[in-house]
Amino acid sequence: MTGPAPALAPAAPLPHARRDLRLFWWAGTCDALGSQTSGLVLPLLLLTLGRSPGEVGALAGLSAAATLLLGPFAAVPADGGARKHLMVGSALLSAAAMAGVTVAVAVAAGPVPLAVLVAAVLVERCATSCYEAAALGTVALVCPPAEHRRVLSRLEAGERGALVLGPALGGLLFHAERWLPFLVDALSYAVAAGCIAAMRSPLAPHRAQRPPAGTVHRGLRARTAEAGAGLALIRRDPFLRLALVWISAVNALLVALYYTTVFALQNDGRGAAPLGLVLALAGAAGLAGALAAPRIAGRRPTGRVLVTVSWLMVPPAAALATARDAWHFGLLFGLLCLLTPAATVALQARIIQVIPPGLQARTGTVLATVSGAAAAVAPALAGLSADRAGAAATLMGCAALLAGLALYTTCAAPARTRHAATEPV
Repeated sequence: MTGPAPALAPAAPLPHARRDLRLFWWAGTCDALGSQTSGLVLPLLLLTLGRSPGEVGALAGLSAAATLLLGPFAAVPADGGARKHLMVGSALLSAAAMAGVTVAVAVAAGPVPLAVLVAAVLVERCATSCYEAAALGTVALVCPPAEHRRVLSRLEAGERGALVLGPALGGLLFHAERWLPFLVDALSYAVAAGCIAAMRSPLAPHRAQRPPAGTVHRGLRARTAEAGAGLALIRRDPFLRLALVWISAVNALLVALYYTTVFALQNDGRGAAPLGLVLALAGAAGLAGALAAPRIAGRRPTGRVLVTVSWLMVPPAAALATARDAWHFGLLFGLLCLLTPAATVALQARIIQVIPPGLQARTGTVLATVSGAAAAVAPALAGLSADRAGAAATLMGCAALLAGLALYTTCAAPARTRHAATEPV
């Protein structure tokens, strides 16, 4: 560790902390629910409008690229004190974009122009990336360190609950009227904006901890340097480097395991119902793991939690290679989803304490961008491996990589574990 973790919040809760954390939870959960509701049906809408799979994939890739590239730059004004304004404005812009899609789909007698959908989706994705970048520092500014793990576990539980309910809700609404899922998404963004606007706690670091004033007038090179300050911090801090490797590897390998499971079920001639069973079991296990994360991790040092979870993930990942039906796949994949929240919550809580207040959004955005990019390429790599070596060999390969990650974590975490014995989480 480069030094003691900075104090990011007072030992006692701020006057409106509990109320504001509830509002923040509702904002994040509604946002996630709306995104999951419309995210499932957007490809279906494009396909029903006669668009080719190539066009659908291109739009998805373009949206992902816009999200990954814009986040680090949006984090600079968030760390500079504009966090609340950025979150509210971004949520309202996303609501307007989804409302535009709703109107376009509802009133169109024929095919909706692709340019309209592309423009709306890109606006929504860019605005969402700004919201997510600004939101990364909120917990540190509102919540005392002793409450970080509990609050983060509740936030993750809300997102996982949305992941379970959103696709089912989107499918039902799309079956009724194809514009309804987008209306729900627009309303969810409006609710999120209202919740953030109603928060009373200051959502800005102390003035001395903010980026230099006038950054926006200092040219592209200066703005790029400010956006890259989070990456510079990660390069200097051993714990943040460990966190970057662990989060990116686990996200990518879980995505690869899921897609390889899909390939295995498809090769056996299974339909959509077994895949739905796998998703349902995994989603329920992830939600249970998020709710239980504070008790599972308790006050144990972060390094110890990471090492334990890393090794526990290897056996179920390897056993996936021998699974033969949807129940086996679902239970094993669910076990992985049950284990990861404890490590994720412990890791996120420690990350919040390590990062200075004026770098919360920028450093968190780097972690999210790198892990998101790793997860984005995982399906293609899993598909390529499954085509050449088979699904079982790919699953065993993922298990071997998880074992390598566990070994790396064991070697990298001991110093962190010794120092973490007194960490205030």
